[in-house]
Amino acid sequence: MKHTFLTLILFITTTFFYAQEDNVVHVQIPTEQKYEFTTVIDIEASAVKSQGNTGTCWSFASSSFLESEIYRTTGEMIDISEMYNVRHTYPKKAWNYVMRQGKIQFSEGGLAHDVINSVATFGLVPESAYSGLINDATKHDHSKIVPELKVVLDAYIKNDKKSEYPNWNIAVDSILDTHLGKVPTTFFYDGIMYDPLTFLKKTKIQTSDYVTLTSFTHQPYNTSFVLNIPDNFSNGLFYNITLDALVEETDNALKQGYTIALDCDVSEKTFSSKYGIAVLPKELNNQEKCLTYIVEETTVSPEFRQQEFENYNTTDDHLMHIVGMVKDQNRNEYYKVKNSWGASAGKIGNNGYIYMSKAFFKLKTISVLVHKSALSKSLRRNFKL
Repeated sequence: MKHTFLTLILFITTTFFYAQEDNVVHVQIPTEQKYEFTTVIDIEASAVKSQGNTGTCWSFASSSFLESEIYRTTGEMIDISEMYNVRHTYPKKAWNYVMRQGKIQFSEGGLAHDVINSVATFGLVPESAYSGLINDATKHDHSKIVPELKVVLDAYIKNDKKSEYPNWNIAVDSILDTHLGKVPTTFFYDGIMYDPLTFLKKTKIQTSDYVTLTSFTHQPYNTSFVLNIPDNFSNGLFYNITLDALVEETDNALKQGYTIALDCDVSEKTFSSKYGIAVLPKELNNQEKCLTYIVEETTVSPEFRQQEFENYNTTDDHLMHIVGMVKDQNRNEYYKVKNSWGASAGKIGNNGYIYMSKAFFKLKTISVLVHKSALSKSLRRNFKL
């Protein structure tokens, strides 16, 4: 009995720090806990890719999303071409820029619904038919595309004699073909010849099935509106719901086996591809610590979210793909988010995936794209989906 008691004392003194004062022992249990994640939901997704030196995260994220949708409905994982959608979206952006006389942003950026719009009109092709890589290149680099396009477009806009530049759209196509290659009209896949529209039919993707959800207070809830952000050149509609509903709809979609395309802000120091984590610490001095240790996070209200959006602390600077959910040892839930910066981006973390806390999601999400069948009946009824 004496030996057991001494063993217990030794265990306490070597495990905890304690101080004795007035014959009272104060035991301080260590509070720092390194993240230990377990899987809650893990939905099939294609391998992590790299968007290279491009601003085409919107196509990589949305194409990955469509790949998971194709797998969900057909059981076949098809590597679809991100650059096919990019190639068809640039002329639309150029037209918009010209018709607005250069008074808007013209960049590499876009949104998830731009991929859906491209697919609806131009169909889909596999990566094997159109990679967007030419001259034996192995990495994407679009650093010259926008500058070259702007020279042509600005020359047309600024010249008073428009008849001297009647074919700016032909010049745009020529520049895109030079950098990305000509798009195929037909191609073989698994020994069968397709064109982009027949290949789309094979995938069973119905573009009208996808909707974009958001949550902002400057528009009424349960209404749709055009969100005024720079990359929404195509004036896509967003369905506005409460912040709690945005989280609930996201969670319920994942639980039913649907993945989600995510548009969010990743400019915070507490978003780390290196560590594979994105959290929102309550204390600013925890910004480094929170990448390794569990910390208390900020409570995000709709008003705080709106404030951060209106002061530009939250912008639509990156799109990714939510493919599941994990939890830490304290049962806090995080979204498993597939990034497009390559698998090696997470050398310490999660091989190209980010575990995003719900606090970070609530503050930094611009919108999510999801299949309408994944939505609650009440939401579908409200928006007549």
